[in-house]
Amino acid sequence: MDTATRRREAVAVPAGPCSRWPAESLPIIRDVLERVGDKWSMLVIGTLRDGPLRYTDLQHAVPGISQRMLTLTLRQLRRDGLLTRTAYAEVPPRVEYALTPLGTTLLDLTLSLIDWAGAHHQEIRDNRADFDAQ
Repeated sequence: MDTATRRREAVAVPAGPCSRWPAESLPIIRDVLERVGDKWSMLVIGTLRDGPLRYTDLQHAVPGISQRMLTLTLRQLRRDGLLTRTAYAEVPPRVEYALTPLGTTLLDLTLSLIDWAGAHHQEIRDNRADFDAQ
Protein backbone atom coordinates (compact mmCIF):
# COMPACT_ATOMS: atom_id res chain seq x y z
CA MET A 1 0.00 0.00 0.00
CA ASP A 2 1.45 3.36 -0.97
CA THR A 3 1.64 6.41 1.28
CA ALA A 4 -1.20 8.29 -0.43
CA THR A 5 -3.57 5.35 0.04
CA ARG A 6 -2.64 5.04 3.72
CA ARG A 7 -3.28 8.78 4.21
CA ARG A 8 -6.73 8.56 2.59
CA GLU A 9 -7.65 5.61 4.79
CA ALA A 10 -6.41 7.41 7.92
CA VAL A 11 -8.54 10.50 7.29
CA ALA A 12 -11.80 10.18 9.18
CA VAL A 13 -15.02 11.12 7.44
CA PRO A 14 -16.41 14.25 9.10
CA ALA A 15 -19.56 13.76 11.15
CA GLY A 16 -21.29 16.82 9.71
CA PRO A 17 -24.75 16.95 8.17
CA CYS A 18 -23.53 15.55 4.84
CA SER A 19 -22.33 12.33 6.47
CA ARG A 20 -25.95 11.14 6.81
CA TRP A 21 -26.46 10.89 3.06
CA PRO A 22 -24.81 8.70 0.42
CA ALA A 23 -22.13 10.46 -1.62
CA GLU A 24 -24.09 10.08 -4.85
CA SER A 25 -26.98 12.09 -3.32
CA LEU A 26 -24.83 15.06 -2.27
CA PRO A 27 -24.89 16.97 -5.58
CA ILE A 28 -28.69 17.12 -5.68
CA ILE A 29 -28.86 17.91 -1.95
CA ARG A 30 -26.48 20.86 -2.48
CA ASP A 31 -28.57 21.96 -5.47
CA VAL A 32 -31.80 21.83 -3.44
CA LEU A 33 -30.19 23.75 -0.58
CA GLU A 34 -28.97 26.36 -3.03
CA ARG A 35 -32.51 26.74 -4.39
CA VAL A 36 -34.43 26.89 -1.13
CA GLY A 37 -31.71 28.95 0.55
CA ASP A 38 -31.80 31.59 -2.16
CA LYS A 39 -33.20 34.87 -0.81
CA TRP A 40 -35.76 35.29 -3.60
CA SER A 41 -37.01 31.70 -3.31
CA MET A 42 -37.43 32.06 0.43
CA LEU A 43 -39.32 35.33 0.07
CA VAL A 44 -41.60 33.96 -2.67
CA ILE A 45 -42.36 30.83 -0.62
CA GLY A 46 -43.07 32.96 2.45
CA THR A 47 -45.27 35.32 0.45
CA LEU A 48 -47.43 32.44 -0.82
CA ARG A 49 -48.22 31.25 2.72
CA ASP A 50 -51.77 32.64 2.62
CA GLY A 51 -52.67 31.16 -0.76
CA PRO A 52 -52.32 31.67 -4.50
CA LEU A 53 -51.20 35.01 -5.92
CA ARG A 54 -50.94 36.50 -9.37
CA TYR A 55 -47.56 37.42 -10.82
CA THR A 56 -47.97 41.17 -10.29
CA ASP A 57 -49.18 40.64 -6.72
CA LEU A 58 -46.07 38.57 -6.02
CA GLN A 59 -43.86 41.23 -7.58
CA HIS A 60 -45.38 43.92 -5.38
CA ALA A 61 -45.18 41.74 -2.26
CA VAL A 62 -41.46 40.96 -2.67
CA PRO A 63 -39.67 44.34 -2.53
CA GLY A 64 -36.59 44.66 -4.70
CA ILE A 65 -37.17 41.66 -6.96
CA SER A 66 -36.86 42.39 -10.65
CA GLN A 67 -39.27 41.02 -13.23
CA ARG A 68 -36.52 38.80 -14.65
CA MET A 69 -35.53 37.44 -11.23
CA LEU A 70 -39.14 36.75 -10.27
CA THR A 71 -39.71 34.90 -13.55
CA LEU A 72 -36.56 32.80 -13.05
CA THR A 73 -37.37 32.09 -9.40
CA LEU A 74 -40.93 31.01 -10.20
CA ARG A 75 -39.70 28.76 -13.01
CA GLN A 76 -37.07 27.11 -10.79
CA LEU A 77 -39.51 26.58 -7.93
CA ARG A 78 -42.01 25.03 -10.35
CA ARG A 79 -39.29 22.77 -11.77
CA ASP A 80 -38.51 21.53 -8.25
CA GLY A 81 -42.19 20.88 -7.61
CA LEU A 82 -42.55 23.54 -4.92
CA LEU A 83 -45.02 25.76 -6.81
CA THR A 84 -47.86 25.34 -9.25
CA ARG A 85 -48.80 27.72 -12.04
CA THR A 86 -52.46 27.80 -12.98
CA ALA A 87 -53.60 29.65 -16.08
CA TYR A 88 -57.29 30.49 -16.29
CA ALA A 89 -59.01 30.82 -19.67
CA GLU A 90 -60.46 34.24 -19.01
CA VAL A 91 -60.34 37.62 -20.68
CA PRO A 92 -57.98 39.08 -19.66
CA PRO A 93 -55.94 35.93 -18.96
CA ARG A 94 -55.22 35.21 -15.30
CA VAL A 95 -52.29 33.17 -13.96
CA GLU A 96 -51.83 32.26 -10.31
CA TYR A 97 -48.96 30.71 -8.41
CA ALA A 98 -49.45 28.57 -5.32
CA LEU A 99 -47.41 26.33 -3.06
CA THR A 100 -47.63 22.60 -3.67
CA PRO A 101 -47.89 20.22 -0.71
CA LEU A 102 -44.10 19.81 -1.00
CA GLY A 103 -43.63 23.59 -1.00
CA THR A 104 -45.86 23.89 2.04
CA THR A 105 -43.49 21.62 3.98
CA LEU A 106 -40.86 24.39 3.64
CA LEU A 107 -43.13 27.13 4.91
CA ASP A 108 -42.39 26.92 8.66
CA LEU A 109 -38.63 26.72 8.07
CA THR A 110 -38.69 29.60 5.60
CA LEU A 111 -40.78 31.87 7.81
CA SER A 112 -38.56 31.04 10.80
CA LEU A 113 -35.43 32.06 8.89
CA ILE A 114 -37.06 35.25 7.63
CA ASP A 115 -38.19 36.10 11.17
CA TRP A 116 -34.71 35.32 12.52
CA ALA A 117 -33.15 37.68 9.96
CA GLY A 118 -35.66 40.36 10.88
CA ALA A 119 -35.02 39.97 14.59
CA HIS A 120 -31.23 40.04 14.29
CA HIS A 121 -30.55 42.35 11.35
CA GLN A 122 -29.38 45.26 13.51
CA GLU A 123 -27.00 43.09 15.53
CA ILE A 124 -25.54 41.68 12.29
CA ARG A 125 -25.27 45.18 10.81
CA ASP A 126 -23.37 46.30 13.93
CA ASN A 127 -21.09 43.26 13.80
CA ARG A 128 -20.30 43.96 10.14
CA ALA A 129 -19.50 47.58 10.92
CA ASP A 130 -17.20 46.52 13.81
CA PHE A 131 -15.46 43.93 11.63
CA ASP A 132 -15.00 46.35 8.72
CA ALA A 133 -13.59 49.01 11.06
CA GLN A 134 -10.78 46.69 12.20
